[in-house]
Amino acid sequence: MKEKQMDTSFHFEGQKAIVTGGLRGIGRAIADALTRCGAQVHVFDIGSGGVQDGDTDISFHTVNIADPEAVTKAVATLPEPASLLVNNAGITRDRTIAKMSDAEWSDVITVNLGGAFNMIRAAAPQMGARGYGRIVNITSINALRGKFGQANYTAAKAGLIGLTKTAAREFGRKGVTVNAVAPGMVMTDMAKALPEKILESSRAESISGELCTLEDIVYGTLFLLSKDAGMITGEVLRIDGGQYI
Repeated sequence: MKEKQMDTSFHFEGQKAIVTGGLRGIGRAIADALTRCGAQVHVFDIGSGGVQDGDTDISFHTVNIADPEAVTKAVATLPEPASLLVNNAGITRDRTIAKMSDAEWSDVITVNLGGAFNMIRAAAPQMGARGYGRIVNITSINALRGKFGQANYTAAKAGLIGLTKTAAREFGRKGVTVNAVAPGMVMTDMAKALPEKILESSRAESISGELCTLEDIVYGTLFLLSKDAGMITGEVLRIDGGQYI
């Protein structure tokens, strides 16, 4: 598949953004794109301890988003409140329901759903007080259709859709929109390392016959974060080349 050239036609000059799970993959692609588009980006990631801020325009913060107190402190101590939030951080602990342990269930729910809740609870009131904000939650098409061996992940991501719609209702009158992006299989470095049989199965599901690139997910996310998307809230944007269909 030919790689797309990343467009920087979106403008976020003067805006502060938080991206969770932004060290690699989808989160890093979104953080890099926001930086190129003028935003000052803060990445919250549990693995940020070894990152040197001087290597990039992004500011990295070691934050366990599953820890409510850590999230509250990290958001409160930013130099300026964020007007943009992307809840991307997530983990997987794949196993069938019959074999899934209590810890495998609760860890994924706590990080993938609880972490997003912690971030919204800390950041959205600041946005509402200033009369403007954009929140995008990264969910999955598997939250809409289920996935064998991923009861914990799909439940958390489905819960994230419910959280998206509730937050949209609660903060909408305060100028804050809350939406979700639901990717299908995305050709991250991790996905590229999967057996070709798995990739072919995902391509076969896709109407386009291709799998999404990181840039495809970035485009949709940047649009929902932009001022032009002010009348869109509580929505789930599927970006999957037609896998869900």
